[in-house]
Amino acid sequence: MAQPAWDDDPQPLAPDSAPLPQYGSGSLADLLPTLATGMGVPGLPAGIRELTPVDRACVFLIDGLGWEQLTAHPDEAPFMTSLLAGSRGGTGTPLTAGFPATTATSLASVGTGLPPGAHGLPGYTVRDPATGALMNQLRWQPWTAPEVWQPYPTVFRLAEDAGVHAAQVSSPTFQNTPLTKVALSGGIFRGRLTGEERMDLAAEELAAGDRSLVYTYYAELDGAGHRFGVASDTWRGQLMYVDRLVQRLAEQLPPRSALYVTADHGMIDVPFDEDHRIDFDADWELRAGVALLGGEGRARHVYAVPGAQGDVLACWREVLGEQFWVASRDEAIDAGWFGPRVDERVRGRLGDVVAAARDDVLIIASEREPKESAMVGNHGSMTPAEQFVPLLEVRS
Repeated sequence: MAQPAWDDDPQPLAPDSAPLPQYGSGSLADLLPTLATGMGVPGLPAGIRELTPVDRACVFLIDGLGWEQLTAHPDEAPFMTSLLAGSRGGTGTPLTAGFPATTATSLASVGTGLPPGAHGLPGYTVRDPATGALMNQLRWQPWTAPEVWQPYPTVFRLAEDAGVHAAQVSSPTFQNTPLTKVALSGGIFRGRLTGEERMDLAAEELAAGDRSLVYTYYAELDGAGHRFGVASDTWRGQLMYVDRLVQRLAEQLPPRSALYVTADHGMIDVPFDEDHRIDFDADWELRAGVALLGGEGRARHVYAVPGAQGDVLACWREVLGEQFWVASRDEAIDAGWFGPRVDERVRGRLGDVVAAARDDVLIIASEREPKESAMVGNHGSMTPAEQFVPLLEVRS
């Protein structure tokens, strides 16, 4: 798959110069529809032409494993490295996550087969137009009706309706969460605590139907990256462990099966200094006219007080425009940041101003977001390190 063009021009950045995710042909939202179509599920687009149909497919999503991070650490991930294109028999290539490159958004894209502008989870935190409050879409706080927030059926539910055996194998913690309901529901949920148990059970679920669509998930690599940084000893240890999990599952595939290993986003480490971490809570210029600050450090939704939208856009573009793509809501939509369409119910969730980092910088909020502001590893934007995620394949 061709990789999006990368613009390294140091001049102020135009919204339409951002390297867009490959919506419709090579993004996370295209994976499950392509697999389900190959199993005979009707009404879904098969956007990834390189994938050959298979009767039984398992998607193993490793939270936080970017393409660049994987390819930079072959010694820690020998099995996954053997699956990369260029390796003997390997075909693995990158997909793009979608914008923002963050867990809630990406999981919704995977499970619904829709880009963020359609499924409506366009960031870590976004404004709920019905209440005016920030909604954390990962933790689902404050609570709102899941079926209203994201009304489309998941690919798992469509597959189940078409007679495909559908299953999710993950931590029991996630079984009844609203994010699971809107993004990954359909079929059966099997909760297991350890990675080894999940791999063994995922293989069992694959064999449970003549046509099977199975999803499993591992979160701890992402946590290690946030706390200690990409390529820290802790992160490397997690990568070694998850590589063994992939191999364990691959060696148990039943006949007529394929395993697809992917991720929700990549990650970069951002230095702890004022040049790389711009503190919104201490910057009067950036705060002027802003009612709410949403998103996360590398992908901000900025909500202006009524009548101040133009001034906020001008200020953010002047202060940050050589390090961030800074766009108005309409500019971001027109440029395709959130996909080829943005549903009307989703428009008000997007910031009046949207800022996506190009350089290794963050807009932190030390008082409002102390935990997030202290993270070493970060993600969210459209740079290759954050956008590119692996698509590795093993067939039986």
